[in-house]
Amino acid sequence: MVFKSIASAVKQMLSEPFTMDFPESRESQPDNYRGIHKLDISTCISCAACAHICPNQCIDMVDTETQKGTKKMPEIHLERCLFCAFCEEVCPTDCLILTKDYDYEKYDRREFILRPEDQE
Repeated sequence: MVFKSIASAVKQMLSEPFTMDFPESRESQPDNYRGIHKLDISTCISCAACAHICPNQCIDMVDTETQKGTKKMPEIHLERCLFCAFCEEVCPTDCLILTKDYDYEKYDRREFILRPEDQE
């Protein structure tokens, strides 16, 4: 019984580690993974469909200065998001997509608010 435990411990010591050097190396994500949102403000038509369909109401339409003047653009609060991708599905111009990025390490909770002008 004791020898079996020692053999198991030696086997674990000689095997490859399970951890990885994050953020230098990252896991590959499957094709259907839904991560942080990406907004293309040049193709957004300010229809607010994404804000209306969001089940957690994590998308607010805010005034944003663009090249064509002031427009209402989606501001996304990631701390409330379910990552259900309803906003991506309902977008008529495909300007709002969910990327494979999963970098959720923040020091301030205000960094979880994705402002439209910050996503250019």
